[in-house]
Parts: sequence; C-alpha cells; structure tokens
Amino acid sequence: MRVSIRKLRTYVFACTALAFLLPDIQALAAPQEVVVGIGTQSTTTNTVTGGIVIEKLGLLDKYMPKTGKYANIKFTIDWQNFTSGPPVTNGMIANKLQIGMMGDYPLLVNGATFQAGTETKSRLIAVIAYNLYGAGNGIVVNKDSPYYQLSDLKGKKISVPFGSAAHGMVLKAMEDHGWKEDFWDLSSQTPEVGTTNLQEKKIDAHADFVPFAELLPFRGFARKIYDGVETKLPTFHGIVVRDDFAKQYPEFVVAYLRALMDANDWVRKNPKEAAEKIAEWTHIDKEVVYMFLGPAGIHTLDPTIKAKWIETIKYDTGVLQRMGRVKTFDVDAWADETYIREAFKERGDDYDKQKASFASTEVTGKDPFCKKPIGKSIEAGEIWLKTGELTAYSSAVCTFGAIKALQAQGKQIGVAFLFDQNLNIKLFANHAFFAFSDKDPKNLSIDPFLLKKDAEAYAAKSGGKVLDYEQVLALVK
Repeated sequence: MRVSIRKLRTYVFACTALAFLLPDIQALAAPQEVVVGIGTQSTTTNTVTGGIVIEKLGLLDKYMPKTGKYANIKFTIDWQNFTSGPPVTNGMIANKLQIGMMGDYPLLVNGATFQAGTETKSRLIAVIAYNLYGAGNGIVVNKDSPYYQLSDLKGKKISVPFGSAAHGMVLKAMEDHGWKEDFWDLSSQTPEVGTTNLQEKKIDAHADFVPFAELLPFRGFARKIYDGVETKLPTFHGIVVRDDFAKQYPEFVVAYLRALMDANDWVRKNPKEAAEKIAEWTHIDKEVVYMFLGPAGIHTLDPTIKAKWIETIKYDTGVLQRMGRVKTFDVDAWADETYIREAFKERGDDYDKQKASFASTEVTGKDPFCKKPIGKSIEAGEIWLKTGELTAYSSAVCTFGAIKALQAQGKQIGVAFLFDQNLNIKLFANHAFFAFSDKDPKNLSIDPFLLKKDAEAYAAKSGGKVLDYEQVLALVK
C-alpha cells in the first residue's frame, strides 16, 4: 500500500506534537503533592491535641479538602516534633514548617519575628489549651533542697529553656519582685539537660513549661516551689500558620482545626483512656497527662481566641520590651479568627458563645466512701489504683479515708489527686502540704496546698498545724 508523502508528513507531525504534549497531559492527570510541615511538641502535654492525637487517630483524613481546586492535590503531612517553641519558629521562617504550636511567649516572639521583615507573616489561628491563672509553668528544686520559696534562690544557679513560656514566667516573676538580672545565676538549659543537672545537684533550681514542673516531682527527685499561677497572668499554647500558606490553602487550615476539635472531644469523652494512650505515644506518665487534661485539670482545652489571650500577649510584649528583648509587635494584626470561626460554623457550633466561656470539665459523681454527691471540684479528690480503677471523692477528708480503707483491703494506691485551696490547681496528694486540725475528731479539717508557706499561713489562721501526706494519713482513722 502506498502512502503519499503529504500524508506521511502529516502523520509524523501529529506524532511529534503528541510527544511534546504527552508530559503536559500526564502532569494534568497526576495529583500535585503538597507537603505540609506541622511543628509539634509531643512532650508538652497541653499541645497533644494539636499534634500527636490528630496524627495517631488519623483525624485529619476525614476533613481533608478533595473537591474543586483540591481535586488534583494530594496533601502529605510532615509531622516534625520539637521540645520547645523557638525551633518551630525557625522552621516556619525557613518555610520547612507551615503550621506550628507553642506557648504564649514563644508565640509572641514568632509573631514579632515575622512582622519584623520576612516575606510573609504568621497568624495566630487558634488556641490549644490554657490556664486562666497561669498554672503550667513552674520552678522545681531537688527533693532534698532546703529551698521552699522563690526568694530562697537569691544568688543560686537556675536554668530555664530560653525563649520558652517558662522563661517568660521567670522574667515576669523577676519584674513582679523588682529583681534585676543579677538576682540569680540564670542560664539556658533544655528540659533534658536541666532535668539531669537537677538530679545531679549541679544547679539549684530548674524552671520549665508543661509538664516538667509536675513530671519531675512525680518521678521522685524534685519538689515544686513556684507555680506560674503566682504571676496572676494567664498562660496558653496556641497554633500559628504562615499567612502565605493559609491564604493559598484556607480549606486545609480549617480541616486541620476541625481535626483539633475532634481531638479535644476525644480527650474529654474518656480522659482516663486518653491519658493512657497519650502516655503510650509520648512517654509522659499517664498520671501527669491526666493531671493536665483530666476533669478540672490544670489546662482547659478550648480553641477559641479569647480577648483575654490578646490582652495577655500585649502585656507579655510590654514585659519583653522593658527588658529589651522585643521592639514592636502589633498583636491585633497577628491574631486571625477567620479559620477557627469557619471550623465552628462547619460543625454547627456557636463560636461566640464558646469564646465568652471559661468553663472547664469538672470532677463529678457520687463519693463511694462518704456516700454523698461530689460538689465543687476544688473540694474533691481522686484515687487511681495501680490495678487501674480511678474513683472520685467529695473532699480531702473523704479521699484520705478512702485511701486508708483501700489499703486495709490490700489495694495499692497509684496516685491520689487533690486541689490547692489557694492556687486552685490540681495536685499530687503525696507532694502537698496540709493545714490539719483534729480539734473535732468527728469533723477533721484537711486543707491541701502546693506551697509550704501557704499551708503555714492557713494553719496559723485556723489554729491547725502543717503536716505532710504521710503524717496526715497516719492520723486519719
């Protein structure tokens, strides 16, 4: 069969054109991969619902945008874990991370750094967890230390991770007391280094963020002498995003926040199980996780950006400016509620109602020892047996009575929780100081406190005496 020269040329041209077009056709068919770097802090207990819980439970998959402009996009999540906030900011500036989570002072520095001249800005898009009064950060000493309050540390060696929320707490405490930088010998040490040095008594005290001021005493070698609640300034951890990424993929940002809210729901629904799973994933003891995220825990899970948090960041900015650590920062321009409002809307929830609320989960139920309903959380207690049972009680007296009864049955106490009557924070009972009075043997008075000075002040006022956990236990019938 003969083929004309003209037809042959047309055929060759068509094949050549198709060969040139084929890569473009294949490119249109293949999904575009978008790698999203998310900087987490898995060992910082009050950030877990923004990171490792979402990752382990696969909560983001449910909300991932897949239609419209996203039909040909495949998001790959690059979870990157850090032990503090400053490295997260470095990763965001380098565009290796698009989303990050950190405490209030690192958040401030993150926003100010981006405003100072990078090619884009960062935006605060949600909060993960907070304590309205500042609890979470703290200062610990070795358990054998003779120091019981902050003023005892004058001239001593103190370490803190510089740039962290705990560092901010230390600076605020110094300003509150009118102390200059030479009040103590302050150095920067990571939680890991500070922990080791405290155990080996190479430093006199270590200041740290969640959960270390609770974790180190729980593990038996430290004692907390200062809690961030004494600064009377709220503390929280939040989520920041690169503005260029958020504007390009707003639906992804909303999807991530919906996953965060699901993670919060999961923790609230079964706090004991959640504490056990988070402990498995992060190697932070379940009892410490529960202390922070369980009923009436030290931190409240709530993603809304409350006016109080903006006021706090503005105050924190003033602290850092007075100490020459930050120049300027427009907090109002930095905070952006657009994405979290949309997440609430898609869930059918009322954002403004939640934003106005400071309600937390509470210790509830009926006391099986004293046979009465549990009233206020601050009066309550909980016992977690080594066999796994976790039970709530109506008062410190009933909690101690239950401990004695359970021990008489041969049951081993894992941990008991009570509440500080001054600072309103959850405590490990065996680390507390108690104002104790048995003037009326049928109506004992047992009031727990974190700080020895607070117990002494209350005992002096009420005519009682200060005892430790074992001493109280010995006196309870």
